[in-house]
Amino acid sequence: GLSPRGALPAAGAVAVAAVVTVAGFAVPIPTAAADSVDIAVVQGNVQQPGMDFLGRPMMILDNHVKATLNLAKDVKAGRIAKPDLVIWPENASDLDPFQYREAYARIDEAVKAIGVPVLVGALVDHPTKQGYVENQGIVWDPKSGPGASYTKQHPVPFGEYVPFRQELSKIITRLQRVPRDFYPGDHTGVLNVGPARLGDVICFEVAYDEIVRDTVNAGARAIVVQTNNATYGRSGQPEQQLVMSKLRAIEHGRPVITAATSGISAVVSPDGTIEQRTKEFTQDVLTARIPLRDGKTLADRVGAIPEWVLAMVGVLSCAAAITIGRRGRTDEKGQ
Repeated sequence: GLSPRGALPAAGAVAVAAVVTVAGFAVPIPTAAADSVDIAVVQGNVQQPGMDFLGRPMMILDNHVKATLNLAKDVKAGRIAKPDLVIWPENASDLDPFQYREAYARIDEAVKAIGVPVLVGALVDHPTKQGYVENQGIVWDPKSGPGASYTKQHPVPFGEYVPFRQELSKIITRLQRVPRDFYPGDHTGVLNVGPARLGDVICFEVAYDEIVRDTVNAGARAIVVQTNNATYGRSGQPEQQLVMSKLRAIEHGRPVITAATSGISAVVSPDGTIEQRTKEFTQDVLTARIPLRDGKTLADRVGAIPEWVLAMVGVLSCAAAITIGRRGRTDEKGQ
């Protein structure tokens, strides 16, 4: 049987787990907001899932333009209330609008038709570093055109850039399917889009604590996740990312709007409730009124301190268990 002394580490582990769990439930989730904004989220859809989701040039952009033009028609006919702003997903423009006039013209047509600012996701050639591309969210105004932008800070290795490209490409020929490296941005994605100050994070940046927290602390009143899940379509990844959006909503007390090229696009309230969501590989538009919040949560204030404390507790607990185990074996040998 297990001696009382031997049971102490197990009892301590259970007690710590219980305290951590109860403490989590005790943390308040603020949701009150002073004002709100009406948004529309456009999911244009892609030709097919997988690595070759792009299809022919301009197809994805045309899909998002057509969906936005249809939204404008519904607004004009009085079937839908006019939103204050529109959100397009990551890679909504599959061509650099600053390099291809036809792409610029199509985006401008859609933005002018809806008559409100649109946050456009596009891949843009780096202005000074030849061969590099930037993954951006661009604020496109119906009067002044493209303005402020956010560049993804954390490109995905082997997906958006290839580490040690020259050496590894000789061994792994599949890496040639990533022809250009994405260049990381150097600032948070707080953008004024119409009447709202939004915090833009792109795709799996939602998984990185510090990027979302820095964006909220820099003044974001709502969080936008521009994403392209077409490569991982009909897998568990879109659902996984949606759960991350729920976590971030609760963590920061902000609504989270996920705009995806092929799904899942969603509107998540500050308490983590999924208010609306789309199906995958369909063209759809979500409209919603979301709260804009300024207050800071406990997570915003303390940052990663609880994570480090829990990690240290875990390491010290393991060390204590090993020490107690060795002493026990020493006592047995002595007897």
